[in-house]
Amino acid sequence: MTRIFKVTTLFLLVGASVFAQKKVTVDEIYTGAFRTKGMDELSSMKKTNQYTVLNLDRNSRRSQIDLYDFATLKKVATVLDTKDHKELQSIDSYSFDASEKKILIATNSNPIYRHSFTADFYLFDIASKQLSKVLEAAQEPTFSPDGTKIAYGKENNLFIYDIASKTSKQITSDGKKNAVINGITDWVYEEEFAFVRAFDWSADSKKVAFIRFDETDVPEFTMTVFHKELYPKEEKFKYPKAGEKNAIVSLHLYDVASAATKNVNLGNYSDFYIARLKWTNDANILSAQVLNRHQSNLDLIFVDGNSGAAKVVLNEKDKAYVDVTDNLTFLKDNSFIWTSENDGFNHIYVYDKSGKLKNQVTKGKWEVTAYYGFDEKNKTIFYQSVENGSINRDVYSIGLDGKNKKRLSSQTGTNNATTFSPNFDFYINSFSSATEPTVFTLRESKSGKEVQKIADNVALTDKLKAYELPTKEFFVLKTGKGQELNAWMIKPKNFDASKKYPVFMYQYSGPGSQEVGNHWLSANDYWFMMLSQQGYITVCVDGRGTGFKGAAFKKVTQNNLGKFEVEDQIDAAKVIGSYPYVDKTRIGIFGWSYGGFMSSNCILKGADTFKMAIAVAPVTNWRFYDSVYTERYLTTPQENASGYDENSPINFVSNLKGKFLLIHGTADDNVHVQNSMQMIEALVQANKQFDMAIYPDKNHGIYGGKTRIQLFNKMTDYILQNL
Repeated sequence: MTRIFKVTTLFLLVGASVFAQKKVTVDEIYTGAFRTKGMDELSSMKKTNQYTVLNLDRNSRRSQIDLYDFATLKKVATVLDTKDHKELQSIDSYSFDASEKKILIATNSNPIYRHSFTADFYLFDIASKQLSKVLEAAQEPTFSPDGTKIAYGKENNLFIYDIASKTSKQITSDGKKNAVINGITDWVYEEEFAFVRAFDWSADSKKVAFIRFDETDVPEFTMTVFHKELYPKEEKFKYPKAGEKNAIVSLHLYDVASAATKNVNLGNYSDFYIARLKWTNDANILSAQVLNRHQSNLDLIFVDGNSGAAKVVLNEKDKAYVDVTDNLTFLKDNSFIWTSENDGFNHIYVYDKSGKLKNQVTKGKWEVTAYYGFDEKNKTIFYQSVENGSINRDVYSIGLDGKNKKRLSSQTGTNNATTFSPNFDFYINSFSSATEPTVFTLRESKSGKEVQKIADNVALTDKLKAYELPTKEFFVLKTGKGQELNAWMIKPKNFDASKKYPVFMYQYSGPGSQEVGNHWLSANDYWFMMLSQQGYITVCVDGRGTGFKGAAFKKVTQNNLGKFEVEDQIDAAKVIGSYPYVDKTRIGIFGWSYGGFMSSNCILKGADTFKMAIAVAPVTNWRFYDSVYTERYLTTPQENASGYDENSPINFVSNLKGKFLLIHGTADDNVHVQNSMQMIEALVQANKQFDMAIYPDKNHGIYGGKTRIQLFNKMTDYILQNL
């Protein structure tokens, strides 16, 4: 489960007099009037000290891939311009082969689920400027390391396209919808393990490793699609709910020359996940990360590419769960870099090629939040962390031996190294804070010194002056039970401490999440500021279970999702209600997805604290949600029935006193509308009055056309009328 409510940062157009406070409107927020300058589809080259950017002309729909020099930031050339190739209507994404002489371009993309999509793909030869269509409605095409072939998925099977002969060869033939998938993940892997491409090329281009998903026995979910048809249609897809059967996964090696496929025996596992697949720098050694169903035991396995023999080189155990990341990095000698919460905080470790620990690179009671890469020449690792406070992010460098650590960023807020030059001499840093919109700068990697500014949003800052928006205030809230929680507050600009204000609380609260962060405003922030202009205080509190404060703080909710998180929101509301400028009889709460689960629980379990609640796309009973996410935190319903039932809002509807608005999209493939339908029936049978809004054929994000505008206007009106 991932957050939906966060939206791309935006900028405000100002047309009114600067002498009067201009009012923020929902229409402005959700018609794209708020957009910061950014850098689209930036890709660092590997062969030259350059990078490419996909530049889009939104009016003419013209696209071009431009090449820039890292040292000067000057444009070197236009690699490809769609105006020169009429057959290419647009560029959705692109990738280079290893030689950086060919580009694979995606167009006509059609989304499937959150990350997956099909697209038509064109191959562009940079030297000859020749463009040719090579694939239709394909998934995840990937160049072989030698650049002669492209492996891809289509209709649940794997294929290899030979560039020279312009022909495709089918690797698998048993793929079938809702039965078998080869090389592409199923729904639950895509959503919860966050990857789609379940195949990988060996370093010598001789083999393709892939995962096969047998979904035959996975229960099928049926979703009604209404559209404008006379008779609604039914979409069926495999969705393993908590405690139900998962797809049976298996690992296979395909030899390109012999066209033979070898099955890999990973070991004595049952009911397991292959959460990651990656060839090492040794062309004959494949790595696979295998998790038990509880996700409390992870084995990093090395597989011999010839014999298929498998051995465990690293094992991680946790009383709660082990996080899976993409941070595994193999060095030239096949030793590897790994991140782990072994000491209670997420840190970087180095192991030799046999899996023996060489050293722990980073240490301290703080979290590494991103691993950027390794400079082989200078034996230096680059990473992001919360060493400067859990709501901030900074960029650091450190030696592979754990020495010579340097803070490269200098401003307090959110710093992110978006890309490094191939020689690691430079990096592009994006910085923002709650008071400063995003700025992109080129910096030296050794010192962090700014070389040149690339883009800023000073114009945005000037335009926002007409709105006289308040400042987001960060603080630590201490509950009556002694919990110290990160929080922020947005007060009306004309705040008067002698008055009493209603409070609207926003939260997400899911495991490892964070809403209290020092970064530039997102669409929800603009909405909250709009509410501040109408006399409301908005407060956000990250309770126990959220991230970046250590494993103990994050995993305290294990086997009891919704218990401590709800306690913390209720306790926080009581503290806020004690402030002299707050009307404690007028406190509301809102959330989306996991946040909707929380806001539903808060209005029920905190019936005497909250006057109203809005829940969008909420889980109302974890028995209805998917196996991978739910069992990671609760184990199965068969093992932990009380953990499921004692914190499911559907079981506490009789407590409802305040106003409750329930919102859901009928085409939500993630949190099924079944959750809200069951909640509605429980409320009806408890003879409780409530309000609801159902959005036909809208998914978990509830958007499209005027949908977001109508939705947020509805929620705004509900707040004005009931809080």
